[in-house]
Amino acid sequence: MHSIERFQKTVLILLTLITLGCADVNSQENKKSGPVSQEWKDYWYSGRAELTRYKLEQSRYGEIHEGDAVLVFVTEDFRTDKQVKFEGGSRNNVKSVLKLNNTKRFWTGIYPYSLITSSFSPVDGQATLKVSTSAQEWCGHSYSQLNLRNGKYNGLLHSYFQNEADQEFSLNAVLLEDEVWAQIRMRPQDLPTGDIQIIPGTQFLRLNHQDFKVENATARKSKLRDADLSPKALTQYSIDYKNLNRTLVITFETAFPHTIVAWEEQETGRNGATYTTRATRTHEVKSPYWGQNSLADSVMRKRLGFK
Repeated sequence: MHSIERFQKTVLILLTLITLGCADVNSQENKKSGPVSQEWKDYWYSGRAELTRYKLEQSRYGEIHEGDAVLVFVTEDFRTDKQVKFEGGSRNNVKSVLKLNNTKRFWTGIYPYSLITSSFSPVDGQATLKVSTSAQEWCGHSYSQLNLRNGKYNGLLHSYFQNEADQEFSLNAVLLEDEVWAQIRMRPQDLPTGDIQIIPGTQFLRLNHQDFKVENATARKSKLRDADLSPKALTQYSIDYKNLNRTLVITFETAFPHTIVAWEEQETGRNGATYTTRATRTHEVKSPYWGQNSLADSVMRKRLGFK
């Protein structure tokens, strides 16, 4: 009997290890990192958001169109059950997240484009819980959302365009391109390198009418000195997609608080030509912007470089 019991226990242990191993391969949901530093807390829990404006040169329709991009980083409390901002009640399902609102505005010919992506990344190092993106232009608009639940990103898409229309789908919870930006600000040392699996950025997918799916890519980190971008030492993080003919390069200051100073997106069009979107930092402020909504506060726009 003792040998049978030992055999049963051995089988149970092996099955448990196999199950855990599969979860580690296919899911980021339970990914853990060490706590953020006190320096990080002092900077990000100051009651202010970080707003950075970038000069945008957006590739669209085979030409470069000037515009503005703004990255808004701020910490907030987030309900993990409903995956919305916490506004009261029990705190049993509440996490602190670093929220990023990534916005772009540019014109093509007579009509404008406006895009915003909101991502919610737990400060404790777990994978990004939610990403939502809306895109508007005078032909129509679209909305997409990814929610991390039970080791999968459950997605939905609503679009004006016939071939996209209304969709629901599920993807393995691999790295999101949209979470890389927050990871740079929290733990750039943990950015993955080498061959990776990744879900491309939601703004790229909508502008190019691409399906949501996991892609193979190669990621690299390198050091850089560029006085035009910053007097400080810089790090570049590049993601080279193997099947999309696309490379994303994000440049940030190596030292804390790891400010993002520029990025580039290179794409190869159907005609074989390469088109490059660039964004370069011009202005930066820290501000409790959500309370600055009066006419008197309009002077803040000048501080961000807006006319």
